Amino acid sequence: MIQTEKERSVILGEYMLSHKTTVRATAKEFGISKSTVHKDLTDRLPKASPILFKQVKQLLEQNKRERHIRGGLATKHKYEEQHKLYMK
Repeated sequence: MIQTEKERSVILGEYMLSHKTTVRATAKEFGISKSTVHKDLTDRLPKASPILFKQVKQLLEQNKRERHIRGGLATKHKYEEQHKLYMK
């Protein structure tokens, strides 16, 4: 178990950077809420590790810029699956 919130924020930040994941994927991996991950990364990480925070912030911004693309692909995949089931 992670000892403190500061330690958790550093672990979450390092995980996101090494795996290039989203907040949602990180939350799922660690079994915590998206809100907790976001709070750790934006509020607690700058105090615990400013250098790591700068890198994580860049990844968060990149994910924010790409989220409309991910949403479109998810919708496309959903309807492709429905079409496959309908065609059987």
